[in-house]
Amino acid sequence: MRARGLPRQSAAVAGLISLLAAACSSAPAASQTGSGKIQHVIVIMQENRSFDNYFGTFPGADGIPMQNGQPTVCAPDPLSGTCAKPYHDTRDVTLYGGPHTAQYAAVDINGGKMDGFLKAFRATTATTCKGTQNPNCVQSVDPEVMGYHTAAEIPNYWTYASDFVLQDHMFEPTLSWSLPAHLFMVSEWAALCSVPGKVSTCTSAGDNVQCLLFCAESPPKGPTPDYAWTDLTYLLHARHVSWGYYVAEGSQPDCADGDVSCPAKPQSAQTPEIWNPLPWFDTVKQDGQLSNIRPVTDFTTEALNGTLPSVSWVVPSQEVSDHPPASIRSGQAYVTGLINAVMRGPDWNSTAIFLSWDDWGGFYDHAAPPSVDSAGYGLRVPGLVISPYAKQRYIDHQTLSFDAYDKFIEDVFLGGARIDPATDGRPDLRPDVRESQPILGDLMRDFDFSQQPALPVLLRPKPTPASP
Repeated sequence: MRARGLPRQSAAVAGLISLLAAACSSAPAASQTGSGKIQHVIVIMQENRSFDNYFGTFPGADGIPMQNGQPTVCAPDPLSGTCAKPYHDTRDVTLYGGPHTAQYAAVDINGGKMDGFLKAFRATTATTCKGTQNPNCVQSVDPEVMGYHTAAEIPNYWTYASDFVLQDHMFEPTLSWSLPAHLFMVSEWAALCSVPGKVSTCTSAGDNVQCLLFCAESPPKGPTPDYAWTDLTYLLHARHVSWGYYVAEGSQPDCADGDVSCPAKPQSAQTPEIWNPLPWFDTVKQDGQLSNIRPVTDFTTEALNGTLPSVSWVVPSQEVSDHPPASIRSGQAYVTGLINAVMRGPDWNSTAIFLSWDDWGGFYDHAAPPSVDSAGYGLRVPGLVISPYAKQRYIDHQTLSFDAYDKFIEDVFLGGARIDPATDGRPDLRPDVRESQPILGDLMRDFDFSQQPALPVLLRPKPTPASP
């Protein structure tokens, strides 16, 4: 068992990482017959970071286009009249990030040019700040959405990427904000149901994604959200596959309308909201599975004791979410603690951990998302695979989205069954079966079940920051 922190980014270390990254593409193909070695799948979902924001300079990855160490891309800034390039942001706290609704995703992408980030950012700060004398209003002049971090700020994340698998084409499943992303994560769809409890009235949310929750909280008051369509827990319950959804207590990590600023609201396993949507699913209530939604402290205890369910989802509170203005060191410490608990427990050798961030948070990313249907994909986010059977020091260039997590779970535990109205026994009106999209990669390729299981890599939750 290894216990260490990432060493300072000396030239020698940087050179070693470069050599390892160069070898990624030549790694052997994963064995497709060893998935039975995985008995526990854990999806850890953090908040609001683009791939370029966290791994844009990671050696060997499809990161920020550079020449002679300088970015060759930029985004026009309406405030300064210049074209701002990505820059190394060494701060622990970013004040805002950028707007990240469907409307602003289209602005950021700008028809594939990927240069609208500052246009969206400036529009939001201009409309949010009403009166320059308001002490609660910060009219930022720093193009913070163009910043990127390195191992100097997030050494543990970079260590996981160096030792296991980094996915550099993981896209949010939908062009939108947190709640739709989380709905896709557990159900492959975000819909609006005109009649509560009647699945035949559920249709794709489309441009009305805000109304998944926001319309119910705004005048005139609407009904409590009711999600009548089929989610993955329905299939898991039917096949007697255990699952848990673990919620960190604190304040919720995003605004109900996807905005960048709002009063804090409490979050716990007992409070259904944007990061905890499963209590609003009819299937969860009808199957008597509400007790599977538990505090994140239960996850840590169960990981250490070897009593985790087969499938786990873990979501943070605002304080440890990586969502601006949360400290990224606090978020990294929280994630490290979760992973350390799994690695210290008896089930490490049968576990696959998938770590990602739910949406891009308005931060710059240079890769235009592919289109699979009217909902997405959304912008690119970081993705990591941490497992004793994960390929070592490997960069996965497949096109992926959170749909791949469900596909992997279905392949491992459900014999390849899908959330498919034609086969799952609970038909809804979803337009397609996301797990079966031809463009979607296969997470099995990130594993080599013939390799000697990797030892745990225990990291200090609060490591000494590395040198830039």
